[in-house]
Amino acid sequence: NCTCCPFATRFEVSRSTESIESSAWKKTPMSRPEFTAPPQIFYNDVEARKYTHSSRVVEIQERLTERAVELLNIPDDGVPRLLLDVGCGSGLSGERLTSLGHEWIGTDISMNMLEVAQEREVLGGVVQYDMGHGCPFRPGVFDGCISISAIQWLCNADNSLHRPRRRLASFFNHLYRCLKRGSKAVLQFYPDNAEQVEMITTSALRVGFSGGLVVDYPNSTRAKKYFLVLAAGSESSATEFSASTHICGLVGDELLNKPGINIVGRKKSPKEPLTFQENKLCFAQ
Repeated sequence: NCTCCPFATRFEVSRSTESIESSAWKKTPMSRPEFTAPPQIFYNDVEARKYTHSSRVVEIQERLTERAVELLNIPDDGVPRLLLDVGCGSGLSGERLTSLGHEWIGTDISMNMLEVAQEREVLGGVVQYDMGHGCPFRPGVFDGCISISAIQWLCNADNSLHRPRRRLASFFNHLYRCLKRGSKAVLQFYPDNAEQVEMITTSALRVGFSGGLVVDYPNSTRAKKYFLVLAAGSESSATEFSASTHICGLVGDELLNKPGINIVGRKKSPKEPLTFQENKLCFAQ
């Protein structure tokens, strides 16, 4: 197989990761999947297909992807960019990237999700990989990165070997490395509390990223959305937020006093697809 084919052997996460006993994860009244089981267990074949075929999920994924691309602030010059989609799942966000005229490569730990993506014949490349281990790509490959509803999983210790801060550090270190200098990453996530927001944000800043937290619809419990907007480069290349954006301290007032953390966001609610060209130079040797 080509070194960048989906499920290239050297980048596959062994199914031994699924040796974590499902019985150790008991169903809870909470609806959030990360509180139920690790993603490679929670998103079994049934859940992966249910997720993919839910019209509500599809609509939300499309809307969040559009917002993430907007925050990437890519120049409107008609040139397609190569984007990384972390936690790509079955390719719902990737499909929107394709329709917006960009090429993409996605990573996800759930083999079942990626198998559904292959069945759906998405136009991006998909690779099974645990984001807590970093990103298996060469330096300076991507023009940008998005992630929709994924990085909050890194805050959980799914087994005795998992250290959330260590996994976050590994993820952000490798993400910084594989982005072109001056490019951006927009990571939408669902934090459980202010401590998770701070842990994720400070982990990104420590490896060299600059940027801040965008909170859309901060006064709405249901519509509130968090986007960590990061620039891989000097402070001058960080995302410039509009003066019309809304300062929000609802995630924890202590965050407002942290150096390098800006909290902003929206106040009010809410081309022909390109064929993905495989490029073996994307992947680290």
